[in-house]
Amino acid sequence: MTNLPPPATDYSANAFDPVRNPEFFEGVLSRRIIAFMIDAVIVLGPIVFLAVFIAVFGLITFGVGWLLFWLLSPLFVIWAVIYTGSTLGSPASATIGMRAMDLELRIWNGQRMYFLLGAVHAIFFWVITSVLSPFIHLIALFNSRRRLLQDFLTGTVLVNNERRAAALRRP
Repeated sequence: MTNLPPPATDYSANAFDPVRNPEFFEGVLSRRIIAFMIDAVIVLGPIVFLAVFIAVFGLITFGVGWLLFWLLSPLFVIWAVIYTGSTLGSPASATIGMRAMDLELRIWNGQRMYFLLGAVHAIFFWVITSVLSPFIHLIALFNSRRRLLQDFLTGTVLVNNERRAAALRRP
C-alpha cells in the first residue's frame, strides 16, 4: 500500500501531511538548494554561451555586434520562465534539478503542476529574492512543510517523489 495522494477525483488538504507522511519532507530543504544550483546552470548556460558569442561577434564586426548585448536580459527572462514552466508543468512536476534530487513540486492538495503555475512560481521566486533579499528563504526553517514564500503564494509544496518517499517510509 502506498501513501500517494488520493486519486484525481478526491484531492484533499491532507495530501501531503508532514505528521502522517513525514517521508515526503525528509531532507527536502537541502536537496532543494542543490536542485536550484543544477537548474541555475541549465538556465545560465545558454545565456553565457550567447554572451560569449556576442562578444566575439562584436570583435569581428569592430564593435557593431556588441549592440546585441541588450538582448541578453529579455532572453534570460523568457528562457528561465519557459524552462521552469514547461518542466514543472510536465508529468514529472519537477525541473531537471528537482528530478535529479528526487523532488517534485505539487499543488497543496496533491495535484500535479501545470505550465502557468510553474511560470508564476518562478517569477515569484525571482521577484521575492530580488526585493526581499535571499534571507526571506529562511522562512522554510519555521514551517513543517518546509515551504518558501513563493510556495505559500502559489499554493504549492515541494516533496520527495514517490520513489524516494517509499525508500524513506518506515515499515
